[in-house]
Amino acid sequence: MVRLRMMRMGRKNRPYYRIGAFDAHEERDGKIIENLGTYDPMESNNEKQVTLKKERVEYWLGVGAKPTESVASVLKKFGIALKK
Repeated sequence: MVRLRMMRMGRKNRPYYRIGAFDAHEERDGKIIENLGTYDPMESNNEKQVTLKKERVEYWLGVGAKPTESVASVLKKFGIALKK
């Protein structure tokens, strides 16, 4: 099973996340199947806060990948509809 989730990057007190497709059994910062974008929670400009490869995210959602709660909220903000 594939999960869409975040991998923490950045330094102490300055988080930066990569959004990617992971095997569900892989650890948080483990091996990534595909890098799908980034999320910078410290960025003040909302347009630069999230960068995503929209086509690839829609592909992974289409083949049954499940996003975590935090990734689902980022996708919703970015305008990608999630199936229920």
